[in-house]
Amino acid sequence: MVNRAALILYYKEPFMKWIADADPSGESPPISLGEVNRDKTVYLIDDSDAENLEAWLKRNYADLFETELASWYIDELLWPPKRDLKLFHKWFDAQCHSLLYDLGSGQIYDDYL
Repeated sequence: MVNRAALILYYKEPFMKWIADADPSGESPPISLGEVNRDKTVYLIDDSDAENLEAWLKRNYADLFETELASWYIDELLWPPKRDLKLFHKWFDAQCHSLLYDLGSGQIYDDYL
């Protein structure tokens, strides 16, 4: 077991509305909530932070919010101007899983380093 917890953000309907409304081309086919929540980004956080996830989110929601927005549209002018914790909770369901086992055979590496 590794000393991390997995944080997964699932989109809610208001986020889906933003995706459609912000689309600069106006031509993207509709996408369902189920489709966008099928394969999610997993954020690894310290396992000690999983015990008080809300306090961790309060400190880190802005970075998570921007990462999720940028995964759809990199033009920050399309992003909502007021991105506070209240909006974060309106747009995302944060779930944390604290039991992680590394069953891979190779060494873990970070391709951003």
